[in-house]
Amino acid sequence: MMKVVSVNVGLPREVKWHGRVVTTGIFKEPVEGRVALRRLNLDGDRQADLTVHGGEQKAVYCYPLGHYDYWKKELPGRELPMGMFGENFTIEDGGMGLLEESVHLEDRISVGTAEVVVTQPRLPCYKLGVRFGSDDMVKRFLASGRTGFYVAVVLEGEVGAGDEMKLIGREANAVAVSEITRLYVAKRYGEAEIRAVRRVLRVEELPEGWKEYFRERLAQTGN
Repeated sequence: MMKVVSVNVGLPREVKWHGRVVTTGIFKEPVEGRVALRRLNLDGDRQADLTVHGGEQKAVYCYPLGHYDYWKKELPGRELPMGMFGENFTIEDGGMGLLEESVHLEDRISVGTAEVVVTQPRLPCYKLGVRFGSDDMVKRFLASGRTGFYVAVVLEGEVGAGDEMKLIGREANAVAVSEITRLYVAKRYGEAEIRAVRRVLRVEELPEGWKEYFRERLAQTGN
């Protein structure tokens, strides 16, 4: 059982980074009460660069509260308020361990009066570094395996802190979020990775951009 502990939204803002002005929507803050969840995003939330952020397949970004404990050890003395990682839903995992290993692509989940489906892990861009004021944060984030995940909205509704996130459907041959990340960062593909990628390519909800990447990796192996 998962639960939303904080709903976080934010509008794009301009910040200075390495001597230039960057527009980013990564600065999210918790909101109180019920919030409308629509096909593209939550009310009050927007993305700055729609070529790589937002859209139906990235309507909501979820990040586990348990990961905050990990980062507090990694980043001692750093304040980490809810929404620090740019997530819309900060979620409790119900003691499932590394949540990315428990949540699978195409998992259908009810939350509040809405329904969502898991589509992909997060690949951090340089704006995560902007948020933390550190260029190496992107590399550390990806290496940690603590990526969180995106969902698409199947049924619009209202959500709020305290809402349970209930799994209401899972595909028979589901692939864990962590497996997608593992295959993405793998430097070499052996037979096991090739088999795994072929399975991943059959996942309907996985966005085409990911599939193109994995097809290219397969082609490099001669498959």
